[in-house]
Amino acid sequence: MEEIKLDVQIRKEVGRRSVKSVRQEDSVPAVVYGGDREPTNIKFDRRTYEKIRRQHQGESIVFHLNVCEGEKKLRDYSVIVKEEQHNPVSDKIVHIDFKRISLKEEIEVKVPIAAKGEASGVKNDDGSLDHTLWELDVVCLPTDIPQHLDVDVSALEIGGAIHVKDIVLPQGVKTNHDPEAVVLSVLPPRREEEEAPTEVDVDAEPEVIKEKKEEKAAAEEAAE
Repeated sequence: MEEIKLDVQIRKEVGRRSVKSVRQEDSVPAVVYGGDREPTNIKFDRRTYEKIRRQHQGESIVFHLNVCEGEKKLRDYSVIVKEEQHNPVSDKIVHIDFKRISLKEEIEVKVPIAAKGEASGVKNDDGSLDHTLWELDVVCLPTDIPQHLDVDVSALEIGGAIHVKDIVLPQGVKTNHDPEAVVLSVLPPRREEEEAPTEVDVDAEPEVIKEKKEEKAAAEEAAE
């Protein structure tokens, strides 16, 4: 996987007021941590970042951060996104946590799983494709992270399933996920059972009420 370059600025001031000011200038406040360095507070242009995310939607991205102070470049390092926080109303990104990584050391990341083709059980027997596992935790070098894992479902019949162990991983990529975990399966069609309407004997209810009244009268007579 190719690193994506992102220019960021050192954020010297921290706190609620500082964060609010950063967002007002349409930038995103963020923190970089990990490795042998202290956490670094940074900020960067929101529109630039969102454009990158749109271009690589659903992919795990390795960023190459160019950390600057004004026009002066201070340092650079490779990072991955550990957490994105979004505004619950506007869905705009409000904060990001980055983690420093080494391109020479394996890391564990989530890679999206994509179903390819139309399952036979769906096409021919009106079944439905059940996508149970949407992401797979993989372990590999940052440069070997696959953009996504394609899984061919065309041969799946009703009741058939594809497990983690059935996924062919690229060279240099492995997973510690449960090999028996179901990724995709084909469920049988749902059929609504037609229930025959129950016939109601309109004459039965008065007879029952009459019998109960007679039984009550007999009980009262016995009590006297």
